[in-house]
Order: sequence, then structure tokens, then C-alpha cells
Amino acid sequence: MTDSAKRDLVAQWAFDTRPVLLRFHLWLEDVEVERAQAEPVSAHTFAPRGIARCLAMTSAATALGTRLFGEFGAGAKQDKATVNQVKKAADAVSAYVMSEGLWHLTRTLPENHALMVCLGEGLMPKAGETPEMGANPMLGFGRVYARPDLARTVDRRVRRLLNEPGHTFEQFYAWLQARGITVWGAAVDTLENTSRFADGQPTGPMAVFHLFDSPLRLARPYESYMGCLTVPARVAEAAAGSSVLLDYRTPRKQVAEAIETAYPGIRREHIHVWTLRGKSRVHRLGGLWEEWKKAGVHLVEDGWKAPSGLAVFTDSGTYAPTFLVGSWQDEAQAPHVFLCDGYAATAEAMQAASLSDVLDVRSTMSLFSPTFELPFDVEGRLMQLDPSASDFAQRLNDVIGGRGVEAGKVSAYAEAIGDATASNMPLGKPVLHADDFLPEKNWSVLASVGYMCDDPYTGAPGVTRVADNVYRVTTRLATRKASSRITFTLRLMESFETTRQVFSPLLVRFLSGVDHTTRPVKISDSGRIRNELQTMIPQALEHDGESIRVHFDRINEMVLSRQKQAAIQKVLAWYKANHPVWFHWLELA
Repeated sequence: MTDSAKRDLVAQWAFDTRPVLLRFHLWLEDVEVERAQAEPVSAHTFAPRGIARCLAMTSAATALGTRLFGEFGAGAKQDKATVNQVKKAADAVSAYVMSEGLWHLTRTLPENHALMVCLGEGLMPKAGETPEMGANPMLGFGRVYARPDLARTVDRRVRRLLNEPGHTFEQFYAWLQARGITVWGAAVDTLENTSRFADGQPTGPMAVFHLFDSPLRLARPYESYMGCLTVPARVAEAAAGSSVLLDYRTPRKQVAEAIETAYPGIRREHIHVWTLRGKSRVHRLGGLWEEWKKAGVHLVEDGWKAPSGLAVFTDSGTYAPTFLVGSWQDEAQAPHVFLCDGYAATAEAMQAASLSDVLDVRSTMSLFSPTFELPFDVEGRLMQLDPSASDFAQRLNDVIGGRGVEAGKVSAYAEAIGDATASNMPLGKPVLHADDFLPEKNWSVLASVGYMCDDPYTGAPGVTRVADNVYRVTTRLATRKASSRITFTLRLMESFETTRQVFSPLLVRFLSGVDHTTRPVKISDSGRIRNELQTMIPQALEHDGESIRVHFDRINEMVLSRQKQAAIQKVLAWYKANHPVWFHWLELA
């Protein structure tokens, strides 16, 4: 590329992504684009070029801001309570930066278009975690980003979907279509591998954003577990050619045989199966591991070197391994196949499954309960039961294996199935595909990933310091049959400490010592604080029309200390008293 062409490329990217660059006071020094195809990703996706590029820049800003100001590594060798607070602080930064980027980039959307978060990650404590380890700052269901008037219109309809009994997703979607409103749905994990981030691990953490050309078929916030199996498309086609239905419930011996059919001559030990590992998962996944071991394949362990040369990890991170699913040849020209199995949280599972056509893989899922206390095969069956049936307890007992089930457990599982039903999760099917979450048969997705640390599955580097206040940040845009790896060189336009404030939520600034009574107040503070409350403490909010009532008594002090709660309450009371017009929506319980 000539110098002139390079300057033109950087200038065009700077122009297209200016809403995000200006918001975070960043200067685009350079951009490098590596495409898997001749055309840009925007030529293959539903999103206009400017929006696609702004999403890439938002992912880059999220990765950069979180890595620099999210207390990376501050939880290393600390007690659980400290680690929990470090994770929440990192989640707060990543969710805030992503939200701010979305807010600014959607100002360039067509007037009848909106972006709505349908699946988020972070509300549910993971299996084995205590309740306060959930309730993490996040972008969750119902967050709408669009031009102001349209955002308010769609937001009112979302509240009706949430609060009006009997109002269904089908009615919500029909209302959108009748009014010519296009809503793009999103599945978001602003900080994948939070524990590794808190521990300062060199690989894993990333920001993941998937944008769909329609809203997902959910009617309210939902987070649980999903069984997931992702194999190369060639394997699924080989199984179909042998009249074998290959999905999550297929015996793994048959999956191994399908791989041998698809890749003649492959050795079983060259079939690499990635699942989450660890002692805490033996009860849930032990049977799955045994199936694979009996098939003679290689169960990927911590430290195994991926083709990138980097060591993989199996303690967390169910999304990124999907990018390695496929085949390659080693130095001796022997074929190797990599696939993913096991389970993931709902948002991660849907994100990975939606990559099917993007990466030429095939993904199937099975709905599990939020507690996931039983073996993987049992979980999938119990979530298909009807909790309203008179013999539900007996059927549950039969599924579990004839062991007596205490009344509390029966109620808990009935409630879990009821929550899934109320959320419009696609129940009634033993195996799910990404299509089941979308209202149209023909759908598209645009995946945007920002790498905070090195990624062993793609070889993408994490945030790298080039010089004082200059950093290289790698992102990836992918859609059906097209993907690009984009590396930005970004310069901070302010000092490091001033930039910290730029990337920090307003409420976090006040908690860190900034005096809210002497700081110049802007009308935008109203929207920012409303946004931050929904991100940081959604469990404490009661929505009543346009108003939000904050209930601090709903917040676990292990999630947010009493001291910080009191400080935030004081700030909100001051804004309400001194700027009642701008904060008319705010009520303190």
C-alpha cells in the first residue's frame, strides 16, 4: 500500500468512527485490516459501513479502557471478597464503555432503526458461586439505543413487554413491523473471562458483541446454562450422509465416527475436544468426559498449545474456542480436528451458535437450569418437563434417576422452567439452534470482538503499549462468509489520569473522590446517570413509566458496600434536589 493510500485509509476510518473516537478522546494513528476475503465485511452484512466500523471501534475502546482502567490483575492472590469486587469494578468499566460507544454510534442510525440488548451476561452467579458473585454490572435485556424520540418510543413498548401480563414477544414484534421500525437485537458480554482478567492472566479477556438484524425472541431478562456442541460443518454433513442426526444429544462415539468419515485417515488422538474442565465440573460433565475418553480422542487440557503457539485454558471462556473449530495439518501433514463441547451461559452459547455460518461450523444447544447441579444429560431432560402437570414431581424424580427429590427442589425446578417459559425461551425442543432465538428464518449476524489480552484460539494479540499514551488494539468483525482482523493504533488525547476519568462512569468518579457539588453539571449527566444505574445496580431499580425508583435495600452489601451505597444515595439526592427538571425521572425509595 502506498503512503497516500495508507493516509486515505486512516482518514476514512477516522471519519467513519468519529462518534466513538470523539467520545473517548482518542486519536486514530493507524489502522491495519486483514481480510479473509477480498471485500470488506460491510459489503456482506446488513449494517452500513459506518455502523460496522463504529462497532469495531467500540469494541476496541472497550478493550482498551477496561485493560487500562479496569484494575487488571488486582485480584491476584487476594481473598474471594476482594476478587469479587475487582471483577465488579472491571465489569463496570467494560459495560460503561460499551454502552457509551453504542449510545454515540447509534446517533448515526437511520431514523427508524434502533438497537436493543436482548441477551446479557453477568446477572447470574455461576455454578458454585455465592449470590453476591452474580449481580454484576452489565448491559442487560431491554436497553435501547437509538435517536432520542425513537428510543423513548421503543423503550415504552419494551416496558409493556416486561410489565403487562399477556403481552407477548409476537405482539411486540408485530407492533414494530406495523410501524416500520427496525430493531436490531444484540447479545453482549462486555468482559468475557472476568476471573482471568482479575487474576492478571495474559490470555483470554475480551469484549464480545453480536448484532442481529432483528430482536431475539425473548420477552424479559434471562440467564441460565445451555449445553453446547460445535463441530466443523464438514462433520455434520458427513453424519447426515450416513443418516446420522448429529446434535448435542448424539452419543459422542458416533460424533467421533462422523469425524473419521469427514476426515479419512485421521487418528483419534488428533481429534481435540475442548470443554470446560476442573474439579467443580466433574459431577456435571464427568459423564461427557468419559464418553470422549472411551472414544480415544484428546480432551484438551490447560496448557495445550493451539496452532497459534499459545497455551489454551479450560477454566473459563466458552466463546473464543469456537473460532478454532475446524481442521488443520501439522508439520508431518497429519490432519487435526478441533471441536467444542460442554456448556456455557445463555448469552455465550447463543453468540457461539450464531457463528455457525460465519465460521462454517454447526452448533446445537440444550437448555439447562440456572443451578446446573445435575449431570449434563439429566439437565437437558428435566427442562423439557411440564411444571403444571399433576405428576411433575414424579416425572422429575424419574428423570433424576429415582432418587427422592425434596419439595424445595421440586419448586425450584418448576420455577426455573416457568422463568424460561415467561422469558419466551424456545422450550419444547430437546435440541436448539440459533434460528430458534430469532423471529425470521433468514437472519444475519455481525460479530464484533475486542481483545484485551492475547487470544490463543485466533492468535490475536491483546492491548499493547507502543509508546507513552499510544496503544495497539486488535478487534475482529465477522459475518456470514466474511471476517476481518482490524488493528488500531490509538493515541490518548489527554493525560493518562484525565483519560481515566473519560473512561470511568460518572458515579464511579464520585465514589473515587470527585466532588459532585463543585463539578459543572451538564444536562447529559441525567442520561449518563440513568444509564449507569441500569448498568451497575439493575436489581435495585423499579421502573414505573418514565420514572426509575431506586431501592438501596435490595442491594447486597457484598455487591456494593454500605459506604458506597450511601455515597451514591447522597449524590442522587443532590442531583434530584438541585436539578429537579433534568432528574424528574429519578425517585429514591
